[in-house]
Amino acid sequence: MKSASTLFLKTAVFVLSLPMILFCLFLIPEVGRATADLLPAFGASKYVVWALLYASVIIYFIGLYQAFQLLRCIDQGRAFSVSSVRKLQVIKRCAGTISILHLCVLPSFYLFAEFDDAPGVIFVGLIVPFASLVIAVFAALLQKLLQEAIEMKSENELTI
Repeated sequence: MKSASTLFLKTAVFVLSLPMILFCLFLIPEVGRATADLLPAFGASKYVVWALLYASVIIYFIGLYQAFQLLRCIDQGRAFSVSSVRKLQVIKRCAGTISILHLCVLPSFYLFAEFDDAPGVIFVGLIVPFASLVIAVFAALLQKLLQEAIEMKSENELTI
């Protein structure tokens, strides 16, 4: 019955991986080509954008895997353990790294906005860094709370 409590969240983690796979297959190559068209003098711009976006996708999948492993720890009754704190720390670092990588890609969004005269494109480019920054802060908060709960649990065990 314990595995049913996190089944919805495990399914959500799996569903979150599907759009990213489609993003890798269809959108990343197109963004790289569009960047190369906008910056013909800088021929390597396509490869830089591809490298940054594919690196962020790999880091995203690492974070999803750690979230899945954290849900497995919860199913096994090891929610208040040091390994859970480590998994939250990895999730925090992954989200922060994704935010930084997408901020590095933000100048290409500026070029798109300048070329198409659509300033809203810049705000679209800020969605992923802001969302991943929120996830990083939330994971840091959960990590701190979990660490404090583990310390309180160990103090209580020593008292009894």
